[in-house]
Amino acid sequence: MTKTRILLADDHAVLRSGLKMLLNAQDDLLVVGEATNGQETLNAVRDHAPDLLLLDITMPKTDGLQVLQQVKRAHPNVRVLILTMHEEEGYLRRALEAGAAGYCPKSAADAELISAIRAVMRGNVYIHPSHTRILLDKMIPTPEAIVSTTELSEREREVLRLVALGHTNQDIANQLALSVKTVESYRARGMEKLHLSSRAALVRYAIQEGWLSD
Repeated sequence: MTKTRILLADDHAVLRSGLKMLLNAQDDLLVVGEATNGQETLNAVRDHAPDLLLLDITMPKTDGLQVLQQVKRAHPNVRVLILTMHEEEGYLRRALEAGAAGYCPKSAADAELISAIRAVMRGNVYIHPSHTRILLDKMIPTPEAIVSTTELSEREREVLRLVALGHTNQDIANQLALSVKTVESYRARGMEKLHLSSRAALVRYAIQEGWLSD
């Protein structure tokens, strides 16, 4: 069995130790490296080439959201799951807009974290149930602003679904055998039809429509 290679980025040694034991006890998961601050995380992603980065937001030197942005620019195929004590809407929104594939509180049970990792590695977006209400209440345009997905072309829907899942325009172009410019055009046209202005709003809409569990 091919194991998911995971990098742990958190400045608390006890937490990293516990996570490492938990993850390495799974048949399909393997911790390949650890980092204690933002710069170490960036170096470790480069050196270890993980499939998944389990990333805290509050870290020394460079905070996790800045690290997330840099990782997604330099290593777009690395999936990033935020594991944090911050449950405020602002952090969740910024993480999703920066390309996080999931957002899980540190208070979640061990089994929930394992489920989150596996969901993200299947290509889904994972949002803990305690945060779903935030998306429903605060990250959506007013109901009257949303149009039916029947007004989207099949290609527009396909492109927007991949965007919501955290893929870059280049990733989508490669998957669909399109040019980046064409992907950008489908993305912009679809977002305009849905009256959505951010990836966070798109993720919320995609969850509502059931796109992310296809």
